[in-house]
Amino acid sequence: MASYSFLGVAFSLIFVVTHGFAHDTLSFPKNFLFGTASSSYQIEGGWNEDGKGESIWDRWTHEHPDLIRDGSNGDVACDSYHKYKEDVQLLKNMGVDFYRFSLSWTRILPTGYDNVVNQEGLDYYKNLIKELLDNGIEPFVTLYHWDHPAVFEIMGGWTNEMMVEWISDYARVVFKELGPNVKYFLTINEPVGICNNWYSEGKKVGYPAKYSCMHNILKAHAKIYHIYDTEFREQQQGQISIVLDCIGALPKSLSDAAAVDTFFQFHCGWVAHPIFSTNGDYPAVMKSRITESSKSDGFSKSILPEFSPEWVQYIKGTSDFFSLNHYTSNLVETVPRVPGHAWYDYSGVKASVDPSWPNTAMDSLKVVPSGFREVIKKISIEYDYPPIIITENGFPDRGGILDYSRISYLHLYMKEMLSAIQENGCKVKGYSTWGLLDNFEWIYGYTIRFGMVSVNFTDPNRTRTPKWSMNWYKHVIETKKLSIDKPLIAVNHTDI
Repeated sequence: MASYSFLGVAFSLIFVVTHGFAHDTLSFPKNFLFGTASSSYQIEGGWNEDGKGESIWDRWTHEHPDLIRDGSNGDVACDSYHKYKEDVQLLKNMGVDFYRFSLSWTRILPTGYDNVVNQEGLDYYKNLIKELLDNGIEPFVTLYHWDHPAVFEIMGGWTNEMMVEWISDYARVVFKELGPNVKYFLTINEPVGICNNWYSEGKKVGYPAKYSCMHNILKAHAKIYHIYDTEFREQQQGQISIVLDCIGALPKSLSDAAAVDTFFQFHCGWVAHPIFSTNGDYPAVMKSRITESSKSDGFSKSILPEFSPEWVQYIKGTSDFFSLNHYTSNLVETVPRVPGHAWYDYSGVKASVDPSWPNTAMDSLKVVPSGFREVIKKISIEYDYPPIIITENGFPDRGGILDYSRISYLHLYMKEMLSAIQENGCKVKGYSTWGLLDNFEWIYGYTIRFGMVSVNFTDPNRTRTPKWSMNWYKHVIETKKLSIDKPLIAVNHTDI
């Protein structure tokens, strides 16, 4: 507590505290939802406590610490397994409407299969959900945020079609046990990131594996949706979606609009088109270019798996709203095709960045607010203006309490989102920052920080300290307004 008091004094001495915005402001729509987010492996810790089984990230970080920037892991992380009540009080103080968190599959089903259900794991999530609801916060529950049972990865992970059955069995247990108190479920987080990073780049197994990965994820999502729809929705009255990671695309040449569309279809549309489009199935440009490229590379048939007509219909429409994760954008350009050779990257589109775009602590994440508006517009036009909830948006830095750069990023991106709502008619219904806490950031370990609350990872108590951004976000939520010009810092030292 002494450090909190010191910071309060520091704020009072250094900064002029304000509780108002500039006269020119943008207002959020009525009933707009504000939230923040986390995921199980990144914050919970307790990796082998109370009957929890081993996940792929438990095993991978233990066996390959050399592949994590600081050699760390999520064994303790933020220790939210023991400190969830403290986290809920931070959320309450922030004033959020909802909290998006994920479940650890192996905390609930230690062996991965549904024949062994861990009551202590279920009780943890039941207690967390109750704590949230008792404090007026709606739980948004993600079933799967990258941490499936390690035993299933030995059997091929998402390249094995049995994953469809295994995750569906897990989902049914979750709906039965947790569903009565949850109104928003999210099935699978960022399928494009999973299939590109884990099965193509991470394991160096190439294009066939990543396309098989997505084929099984889409089938799994659809099956989970139909389980909820037919077995639980009538009684529980909730909604369910899948979380898409969509990078923005801006043309490197203004005359190359085709590159923007093709990039979108090969990334966001890869998942969205089968679910949200009128016709379903993969985007036509993906099917044609991958077929041509497969032939050029000597394959006997397209390495993009084919959905039967029955599967096309089964997958189509399996989302009650569009869940969008967005952080950054690329410049895109069409690469001319060389006869007899595959399309560049099978898509024919090359992505790059503008060197003038501001940097963050992640090399791949540049600050490009206009790209946020463009991707929201593209989704809206492409899929007949579905309701959209932004489930992740955030800024990585190297740590520290005085995080004005994070506030600037959030302000600029939220401003573009509001423009998409007010000027383009996009139906964005809610917004969630990533994230609540500094946490284990996958291959980056603890070397970069996304949280609005600082966590001291050298302290066994994992002491939490609110940053400027938390207080700024709290004020945005309270006023439901955003300044048109640069953000004003709204810090009350009594909150620190």
